[in-house]
Parts: sequence; C-alpha cells; structure tokens
Amino acid sequence: MADRIGGRMVRDCGRPRVLYVEDDPTIAGMTVEVLGEVYDVTHITDGHAALERILSERFDVFVIDRRLPGLDGVALVRAARTARITTPALLLTALGAVADRVDGLDAGANDYLVKPFDFDELLARLRALVRGHRAEGRRRYLGEWTFVADSDALYGAGGERVTLTATEARLVALLSESPEHVYSREEILRAVFASDDAVSSVDTYVHYIRRKASAGIIETVRGRGYRAGSPV
Repeated sequence: MADRIGGRMVRDCGRPRVLYVEDDPTIAGMTVEVLGEVYDVTHITDGHAALERILSERFDVFVIDRRLPGLDGVALVRAARTARITTPALLLTALGAVADRVDGLDAGANDYLVKPFDFDELLARLRALVRGHRAEGRRRYLGEWTFVADSDALYGAGGERVTLTATEARLVALLSESPEHVYSREEILRAVFASDDAVSSVDTYVHYIRRKASAGIIETVRGRGYRAGSPV
C-alpha cells in the first residue's frame, strides 16, 4: 500500500479500482483511508487532472466531489460521458438542493451523496454501483444494436436477433469492449484473425457485419480505422 495526499494511490491489483476526486485534505485523508480497506484508490485533487486519468486509465467506479478546482464535478462527469466512458460515478456534495442533484444526474452521474455522509452508506452505494456495472457490462452497444459478451448474436431495438460467425463475434467483441477507441486495421488483424490473414480481411468482415445488421453498427474513421457505432 502506498499513499500520498494530493495524488494518493493505494495499490492492490486484486481490488476494484476507484478514482476519488476531492480537494479538501481533511475529508480526503479520512475517505482514502476508509476506501483503501476495500479498493485500489487513486486520489486526485483537481478536475482537469482527474479527467486526464479518466481518459487514460480504467477504473471500476468514480467518487467525485461536486466542487473542484479546474473542472467541477458535474463538468467532469459530463466530459467522461461525452468520451463514451460508462464507468459508474458517485457525486459527493455539500449542496443538498434538489436542483443540484438533478444537475449531477442529468450530467451522467449514477448516484449522489450529500456531505456529511456515513462511510458505511458510501461503501454500500459503491458496492451497488460496481455490482450493477459489472452485470450491465456484458451488454455492449454498437449503434442501435446490442451485443452480449461471449455470445454469437446481435440484438436490435425491435427485438430482432442476428447470428454472427465466430470471427464476426470476435470483431464485434473487440470494438465494443472500448467503444471510444479507434482500432487500426492492423490492431484488429492481430486481435481477431489468424496470423496469415491479409489486412483486407478486416474490411471484408466489417462489410459482412454491416450487411447482417446495419451500416451504423461500425463507424469508419477515415485514415485511422474502425470503432463501434455511436448509440442511437
């Protein structure tokens, strides 16, 4: 376990990862200590610095104070959702007005806890968020289609089912795992196809999947490659 206030980290690879964003050193010190009993904690004190970590690392849950220097908590959550990062977020605030809660939830927060809070309640809410996100994580979205991880099928908004071949399913699984990432043809080739397949196989299978489902299921990013289609 290693910690430092202002960027404190508690490392344990077997634990869920939490990004905790709070600039009050007194509150942060106590909260990091409590969270560190259960989670691998990364503590950041500034909204802009937190956004950099959100965009570059994977976490299981975010705990974000509403009032932060640089970028406030609501704007931070909104930026994460704009980047298509679906990690559950809990907002902490001393503001108890309904309008403040609505602002946070509308920005994409999953839950809201008013200060001062009970640590047992905070931990219970985080357990629920992590549990729910892991269950939902098997459902991945590409355009208007839903792919269930480890399956060989896509499901449309109207209930239709499209069966995929094993190669098509691997390709859809790769793109939907990180929907904000643009995969080059070479990346896809290495991850999905046999070592002796040509890079043109990637384009061929993208065409197959689009023909079975719809053109919007996979987006072409000119000059770069492919990514999962934006949810409708």
